[in-house]
This record gives sequence, C-alpha cells and structure tokens, in this order.
Amino acid sequence: MTSAQIISNAPLSDLIRKIETGLTADRDVSAHALAFVRDGVITGEGPTTVGRIHFSRALDAADADWCVRILNAAANTNEPVSRAEAETLFEINRAASERSDEGRFDDLFAKAIVHHAAAASGLPVPPRSVALSPETSIESWAPTTAVGVNIEVLEWIASQMRGTRRNNRTLMRLVATLIGAATLPLAHTLPNVLDFGM
Repeated sequence: MTSAQIISNAPLSDLIRKIETGLTADRDVSAHALAFVRDGVITGEGPTTVGRIHFSRALDAADADWCVRILNAAANTNEPVSRAEAETLFEINRAASERSDEGRFDDLFAKAIVHHAAAASGLPVPPRSVALSPETSIESWAPTTAVGVNIEVLEWIASQMRGTRRNNRTLMRLVATLIGAATLPLAHTLPNVLDFGM
C-alpha cells in the first residue's frame, strides 16, 4: 500500500494527530485533512459534520475551527501555506454558499492565500501561528506592492477567484492592490482580475 493510499484511508482525527504531533512538516497531509472539511461542507456528511442537512453547502464555526486546527498544527507552524493547502481552501470557499461562522473562515482564508503568495514569491512571512491568527492584522505582514511578488502566483489566485459566487473582500482588496502595482504586461494577462464586484 502506498503512502497516498494510507493517507486517503486515514480518518480525519488520525490525520490531525499526525500533523499535530509530527516532527516533520507534511503539508500534503494538511491539505488532505482540509479536504475532509471541504467534503463535509459539500455533502453534509463525514467527521466534521454533526446533524448537518444533507448537501446543505453550509460552513459553520466548527468547520472554521477544523481549518484553524489543521493549518496551525505544530509540525507546520514555521512552514508557509502550500499550494495544495491553498487550493483546498479555495475549494472550501467555493463550496460554502451558506456561512454561520461569523467571518472566521473568510479571515483565515484571506490570510492563508496571501501567506502562500508571499512565500511562493520568496518574500518573508511570519509563522502561521502569527500570520493566520484572528488577532493579527493581515496588513501588518502582507506585501503591499507587487515588487517581488511572483506573477504566476498572482495569475493563479486570479484564476481561482474568477467565477466564484462568494467573494472574499479582504483577499480581493489585497490582490487588487498587488496587481494594481504590477507591470502592464500583467494587467493584460489578467483582464478580469480587478472586476470582483467590490
């Protein structure tokens, strides 16, 4: 049995225990754990849901808490948010048409995506425990200009945000700031990126 098969068959509690107690960061396991939350949001079934209406597409405070716990697991705290983790967060954001988490997921989502973008561009980022904390303002550490931000990362974020019914205003504002400061070639590769309905 391959390690991928072992991960796919592991219950969520086992995955979380692995990333909370592991000595080595494994962001693929974190992304897989986030996928349990995504699947629960979509189906209303699974280890992250209790009494959820089937196929309700609902995200509640418990879902947000699962995401916080997964992303802030001890083994990963000094590692930047990975592309796989960020992709799964985008999938959760798209899936959750109903929210009852008082904005906790939106805050975490924006911070995690910007953390990935900055780190993937080679820019310094604080540890996850600081950057993703609800007490930490995203503006206190996020890049404010496109200088040094990888164009491919911005294009990827823009492609993930296009067609999303629910937009994250904090993330849109930061991405618009970055792209607004970018070079003209970027502007023509992302013709719709500033049209997020802000």
